[in-house]
Amino acid sequence: MKKSEIQKIIVKFINQEANSSELESLNSWLKKENNQLFFSQFVKIEYLTALNMGNYNVDKAKITINEKLKNSKRKQRSTFFKRVSIVASVVTLLGFSVFHYINFNRANNSVQDRTAISDIDVGSSKAILTLNNGEEVSLGKDKNYTSDKVKSNGEKLLYHQDDKLRNELSYNYLTVPRGGEFFVQLADGTKVWLNSDSKLKYPERFNSGEPREVELVYGEAYFEVSPSTKHDGDAFNVITKNQEVNVLGTHFNIKAYNEDNKIATTLVEGRVNVKNGEVIKLLKPNQQSLINANSNAIEVIEVDVMREIAWVKGMFSFNEESLEEMMKVLSRWYNVDVIFESTKSKNYQFTGVLERTRTIQDFLGLIEATSEGEVHFEITEKKVIIK
Repeated sequence: MKKSEIQKIIVKFINQEANSSELESLNSWLKKENNQLFFSQFVKIEYLTALNMGNYNVDKAKITINEKLKNSKRKQRSTFFKRVSIVASVVTLLGFSVFHYINFNRANNSVQDRTAISDIDVGSSKAILTLNNGEEVSLGKDKNYTSDKVKSNGEKLLYHQDDKLRNELSYNYLTVPRGGEFFVQLADGTKVWLNSDSKLKYPERFNSGEPREVELVYGEAYFEVSPSTKHDGDAFNVITKNQEVNVLGTHFNIKAYNEDNKIATTLVEGRVNVKNGEVIKLLKPNQQSLINANSNAIEVIEVDVMREIAWVKGMFSFNEESLEEMMKVLSRWYNVDVIFESTKSKNYQFTGVLERTRTIQDFLGLIEATSEGEVHFEITEKKVIIK
């Protein structure tokens, strides 16, 4: 069964809309252990919010499915059924117990009490478009922009291809600041999501018969590439510092921040070649390549791709992440500077999922509560001080 088909059935299962046939398909599919892991991760990323955090209990789900199938057969009709209880298997954000979450407000208020008047906003759609003549256009909410090549409603940028034209390529830059994110659809139909503190260079249009090439100058981007079959076989290449990714139509994520020691390329579906100097590695779905800035080697590892691209879905997802690495992510999204007064606290590890729409005070309050008094935060203007 295709991944897209099973995802639709899972969605209907969660929304209490699956019929008997769909339940039987889901029941058979869940007999494989790898599928159970996918089920749990898919539900967690797609449907669990801060008010309902944790891993879906797959065993409980399988029991429920079987029970409903029996009831359906007895009644000889399709049936709707109740949402599966996940209380017994909750693995809450940052290792919290239910007790910690019940006391969320108290923990959050403890941070609020030490927060000076500040302008720390949740990240939003914002970017600077630099045209080929050097003109800069500010993009964001309620800022519409239209030209003969591109239009924007303030949240996304859409280019159109004129196949009648063929000339020297003109390049644009899309720069997303800290505290921002933005979506752009290139002239060939390729979709790109840019995370905070990222910059993309790309042509306003592509010439048929030539490779389609863009450059992730820095930052993080998720690509859904328009297949080469739609463009007379023209390949798609993404250039970053120290690497080149050759694509034939696929979904993948590249993380290449200037302050990071490694470039991480994660393949969701399709096929890509990652090139570093003379070294080339072919990635399969659910694999990630890692390139060290000071080495020509390419390390390939298996990863949870849903966790890697959670940011595209509007979620933060951390898996045994150090507080130092977490604060790098949060500093970009909330556009704050982070100061560690306690070196020891850098190494505390946390696991969990939370929506990117939550305030930074929400995060800090939760981290304080789960650290059992070992980590404390203060917010002064746009600085987070960790004691």
